[in-house]
Amino acid sequence: MSKMKKIIIVVLLASVTVFAQKKPKSKALPFSTKNKTVTVYTSADSSDLRLTKTADLLPFKELQQPLETQICVFVNPDKTFQTFLGIGGAVTDASAEVFAKLSPEKQQEFLRAYFSKENGIGYTLVRTNMNSCDFSSASYTYIEEGDKDLKTFDIQPDRQFKIPLIKKAMEMIGSKASFYISPWSPPAFMKDNKNMLQGGKLLPEYRQAWANYYVKYINALEKEGLPVWGLTVQNEPMAKQTWESCIFTAEEERDFLKNYLGPTLQKAGMGNKKITVWDHNRDLLLQRATTILDDPEASKYVWGIGFHWYESWSGGDQMFDNVGKVNELYPSKNLMFTEGCVEKFDANKYQLWKNGQRYGKSMIHDFNNGTVAWTDWNILLDQNGGPNHVKNYCFAPIHGDTNTGELIYTPSYYFIGHFSKFIEKGAKRVSSAASRSQLLTTSFINNDGKVVTVVMNESNMKINYFLCIGTSATEVTILPNAIQTLVY
Repeated sequence: MSKMKKIIIVVLLASVTVFAQKKPKSKALPFSTKNKTVTVYTSADSSDLRLTKTADLLPFKELQQPLETQICVFVNPDKTFQTFLGIGGAVTDASAEVFAKLSPEKQQEFLRAYFSKENGIGYTLVRTNMNSCDFSSASYTYIEEGDKDLKTFDIQPDRQFKIPLIKKAMEMIGSKASFYISPWSPPAFMKDNKNMLQGGKLLPEYRQAWANYYVKYINALEKEGLPVWGLTVQNEPMAKQTWESCIFTAEEERDFLKNYLGPTLQKAGMGNKKITVWDHNRDLLLQRATTILDDPEASKYVWGIGFHWYESWSGGDQMFDNVGKVNELYPSKNLMFTEGCVEKFDANKYQLWKNGQRYGKSMIHDFNNGTVAWTDWNILLDQNGGPNHVKNYCFAPIHGDTNTGELIYTPSYYFIGHFSKFIEKGAKRVSSAASRSQLLTTSFINNDGKVVTVVMNESNMKINYFLCIGTSATEVTILPNAIQTLVY
């Protein structure tokens, strides 16, 4: 064989080897309902159903073309959207103080109820306040007044109640936990009104000291064995409240982030911490996102945009569409619901069903508009809706009666659980739509291939509907004013 022929053969063999190594990955097969069955969990008003398994092993059958007279929920598991991070709540001073007053048995029941996937609703997100907030028994900071160099920094106020509860929660959640912090106000001396309460603004000369404060707090928490996943820049930066608050315009938050907080975290080796901006209502969400994210130097530090639901406090609508508009404009950024609760506590309304419905409606709309994570406010409050040092008493999904020692589970707990118990971290939202406005729905596909569809009936009538996947369907009944989770 000539030398030239040998070279040609070697080249051809090498080409075949490279081609074999670069063989394209096989595409995921379309979702199939073959051999699939549906398990249904229901919570309903005027009944004892609370996250109760109400139907098991419903088979799919061929439906072909549904009729206009047939009510349907259409799910397409092959059309995927955002990746799910998790659902959780805030461990405030109030929550931790009430928890400490419970008996050891009730403490364990409470921890399982929230943080166990098997015996509870599987929370994976935990938020806490840096410095005091309204749901603290008193105002406090971690430094002595006037200490701009932070030499006296000490998180002792957190050690008695908050840190022990956060540790217990994080231990139960395990590797899926995402723990983040939010400030309500800098120390009084750093503000133009010399007061942690009643709004006010961060003085320019203390911007670097305040940025250093976040680093100090994160380091202190991590020394306590609490890994910090992320932070928000400022809780409710456009609200002058009777409690701890601090005003940042969109431009001020942008500039503080890009000139101080972002670089300071980077320099401290904390560039991996997820920074969330805004952390306020949906009404001004678009303006805040545009102002910050259209600035490349600020945007590079931003993981996501956080929002609350209190824009409807004056009787207006919840501005769900604003979440979707921000998602359209900035698809590379994450949307996270960072706080919501039912305000104006009334012990006679613990079991008011519409309080839970507010959660279900908000969560479905927020997820369908691109939200990746959803965080409730206080995970626990007492029988007075506190403690709260400015008497801003509210509802929580669970209340602990410190007189009787009992835990009170409200409808909100079960509505949240219809999502958090079944949707896994890393799940993808998939296409889901109802053929009637009385039904709200959202769907996710978990990494194990199981689809989770949540359906909420806002009407006062029982509804029979078809869960449709392509030309396959199964018939489901949903009671009046009920919420269901279907797993298949």
